[in-house]
Amino acid sequence: MGMATPHPLLSPSRFLSKPTSLTLPNPSLSLHFPLKRVVPFPKRQELKRIHGVRLRVATDSAQPAVKLQNDTVQETQKQEEAEKIVLPTNESSEELLRIRHTCAHVMAMAVQKLYPEAKVTIGPWIENGFYYDFDMEPLTDKDLKRIKKEMERIIKRNLPLIREEVSRDEAQERIMAMNEPYKMEILDSIKEEPITIYHIGNEWWDLCAGPHVESTGKINKKAVELESVAGAYWRGDEKNAMLQRIYGTAWENEEQLKAYLHFKEEAKRRDHRRIGQDLDLFSIQEEAGGGLVFWHPKGAIVRHIIEDSWRKIHVEHGYDLLYTPHVARADLWKISGHLDFYKENMYDQMEIEDELYQLRPMNCPYHILVYKRKLHSYRDFPIRVAELGTVYRYELSGSLHGLFRVRGFTQDDAHIFCLEDQIRDEIRGVLDLTEEILLQFGFSKYEVNLSTRPEKAVGGDDIWEKATVALKDALDDKGWSYRIDEGGGAFYGPKIDLKIEDALGRKWQCSTIQVDFNLPNRFDITYVDSNSEKKRPIMIHRAVLGSLERFFGVLIEHYAGDFPLWLAPIQARVLPVTDTQFGYCNEVTGKLKANGIRAEVCHGERLPKLIRNAEKQKIPLMAVVGPKEVETQSVTVRSRFGGELGTMKIDEFISSINQAIKNRTSL
Repeated sequence: MGMATPHPLLSPSRFLSKPTSLTLPNPSLSLHFPLKRVVPFPKRQELKRIHGVRLRVATDSAQPAVKLQNDTVQETQKQEEAEKIVLPTNESSEELLRIRHTCAHVMAMAVQKLYPEAKVTIGPWIENGFYYDFDMEPLTDKDLKRIKKEMERIIKRNLPLIREEVSRDEAQERIMAMNEPYKMEILDSIKEEPITIYHIGNEWWDLCAGPHVESTGKINKKAVELESVAGAYWRGDEKNAMLQRIYGTAWENEEQLKAYLHFKEEAKRRDHRRIGQDLDLFSIQEEAGGGLVFWHPKGAIVRHIIEDSWRKIHVEHGYDLLYTPHVARADLWKISGHLDFYKENMYDQMEIEDELYQLRPMNCPYHILVYKRKLHSYRDFPIRVAELGTVYRYELSGSLHGLFRVRGFTQDDAHIFCLEDQIRDEIRGVLDLTEEILLQFGFSKYEVNLSTRPEKAVGGDDIWEKATVALKDALDDKGWSYRIDEGGGAFYGPKIDLKIEDALGRKWQCSTIQVDFNLPNRFDITYVDSNSEKKRPIMIHRAVLGSLERFFGVLIEHYAGDFPLWLAPIQARVLPVTDTQFGYCNEVTGKLKANGIRAEVCHGERLPKLIRNAEKQKIPLMAVVGPKEVETQSVTVRSRFGGELGTMKIDEFISSINQAIKNRTSL
């Protein structure tokens, strides 16, 4: 990404202030440790059967054989070696945090030694290493190698890290003498005194709150890598100068670095942008504009499955489904407050017949209008409405990233209108629904956070307390462990955020549940209570998948494009040994489709190539047809997950597939 929002793990940097943006080298490489078994490779004794066997097809002549080549054994061995290393985090190892912070300083010192005209800005530690922003000419990979060598020289010299406290005036004098304008701007933002400075020997210093290692020699130079360089606007504002941001990673020892690099390689292999192109799932067409997703036929099939499952579960849980417009009069967004607080993320208004209209950035106001269409009684509650609603939000072009950061996306949005004493049960119901949906797609491990009232908030103390206790009780009743983020709630109510853990152990923000005391007031929504008096209902926002685009990207990377049978866009591919069997293959395919199985015929190449292509396209099942299969009205089946399954009658094959789909298992 280019311009990202502040990273939650960003810590006090050398300037005692956090940057307003953090550009990660690749959001999909946001790795979470400790490392565990993350790639579902087959067991070693199974590798030969699954990936190295001859595929036997019954024919009247000599049986063709195919040996599929791959390097799975080598990858598995590398994976097992990496598994032996448990990687620490900044939270679990203060020494690692100190190493990374000092590496940022060492890198800045190295850059200014090699490029004296470079101006330093901000350089914190981050989740897997560190970065530093410089105002200088664009850097190349060759430059990174030079910088790394200079860092190694500084590390080898074992220079001490010395902390110094100075007055604000003294700091200003030193900064002016060095002609570092960014440092001066940051100094102005520091409110505390005295000002702290860290020196590397007597050769380089900077404003910094620490902490650091005792000397540069405490850094293992073989456990440090410079990873990439990217552009980043100063303070995250596109009106400011474009800086050069250098990313690095640092660990306690060389073994940890190797494990991290292996992990990173696996994440790269799973990159949804590459897999999406290879499997023809989706694209971003620049002719149409950045951040706008085109769902190709195969990707659209997966989306259709996700949406159908989502709708079915919501109806079962008592939700009414809605469809609402993509635009509305600008006045609606004034009432909701979006024009006051969210305008920078909204597209420009358009004039239609002397009235201003706006593309919607959110669905909430629409659902409120549906609620307001008639008078409600307390007996009507809870009222649950849900919509797969497409919204449009402006993002800087530099921040766009595949399916993870887009400008148009579909939220699985729902709102619950209820009474105060129904909050707990409704939240518990949402937690159950969330688990049911996520488990379908293979996500069973979550990180849950409960965020409480911030300093500035709407609503009285009583209702905040009641809502917060209701959220806690629902989580306790569910039996989920959670962390409390004191003061981290939205200004309009407390919330629960849920991150899902994928096959690599990475955590992705997914589900959210938010109590809202603000919009009911802004839209003046009411109900009639048991005393025939008008009261204000409680409103709960919630999303399970977040957005279909982002969730699909996570799914692709979770499965590395190797979707389970029930979710695969093409479930079975029928392959003729020669074109003589093509007519029968069409018959088989027709029967599969008639029974709800997504199937296709592929021909025109020699059988070994047809099989290799099916493997590359990650087709779960191959049904091979030779003369004998035509004669016996059967197919010889090969499963991507189960190896050779032998010869089956068509009805048996169909029954086996449908049973596996029903049970969400492989064949």
